[in-house]
Amino acid sequence: MAPQTHRSGFAALIGRPNVGKSTLLNQLTGEKLAIVSGKPQTTRNRILGVVTRPEGQVAFVDTPGIHQAKGELNRYMVDVALQAVDDVDLVLFVIEPTPAEVPSVGPGNRFILERLQKSKKPTFLVINKIDTVPKAVLLPLIDLYRREFPFAEVVPISAREEDGVEHLFKVVLQHLPEGEPVFPEDMLTDQAEKVLVAEYIREQVLRHCRQEIPYSTAVLVDFFDESEREPAPGTPPGKLAGLIRIAASIYVERDSQKAIIIGKQGQMLKTIGTDARKSIQRLLGAHVYLSLRVRVEPRWSERPEGLKKLGYE
Repeated sequence: MAPQTHRSGFAALIGRPNVGKSTLLNQLTGEKLAIVSGKPQTTRNRILGVVTRPEGQVAFVDTPGIHQAKGELNRYMVDVALQAVDDVDLVLFVIEPTPAEVPSVGPGNRFILERLQKSKKPTFLVINKIDTVPKAVLLPLIDLYRREFPFAEVVPISAREEDGVEHLFKVVLQHLPEGEPVFPEDMLTDQAEKVLVAEYIREQVLRHCRQEIPYSTAVLVDFFDESEREPAPGTPPGKLAGLIRIAASIYVERDSQKAIIIGKQGQMLKTIGTDARKSIQRLLGAHVYLSLRVRVEPRWSERPEGLKKLGYE
């Protein structure tokens, strides 16, 4: 009989773009739930990752990076992030250290701190990427932020190196209320497989295409056929089994962007599809037939109806 879960609740990962929130979510859950790239605004929606242990359950909510919002898509992403603060028990404010001799909060993080002051939610300062700076940088930075906000805890980590991540989980759990699990013990995320598939495809666009292309890109899964997914009898555990047929559309805003994603003689689209298929097969545990096409939806990121059509609502 499994021990009773003593504590449970929700914790939001909040911060500026590219501070490592999605990498941290993936490390906490042990699964790739959020796509990761070096480009800002990679995460566009809230992503739930549930970690269940005998001693408790934490539902982590990854959010888009909070930035100066210009355009409908950017405003949507910032609204998603700020709304998450109101919906959780605990906030993890993720920052990255800078090698500057005199640390500063900066206007972006100051805006977030002002929003957190209004929320009155218990908040941790999570200093990520500590492997990138000398340790001597951290103490002045911690002192600076402690003067700005009454943090419940300060936890330095390196999500990429898995340094301090387990300690962070334990401290988060200690600050959550006593209670039964919110989600079933075997639940990892509320993201549907089709949503994850679309994100894995978008990740490869981010990876392979020019700087200006990813921000104008969205992906929708048009067809997801699982009729041949069941593995054949006697298939060894851990082997890909069965077949899933997927068709998806990559949306851009201009014909010139479509030409770049397709590439010369279709080579870029083929590369995107090949790499996306490998990731999707690992996700689904089955062979995948993936068909991609590129469509133009003019100015979709600037129009409310365009956002709604492509799933941002």
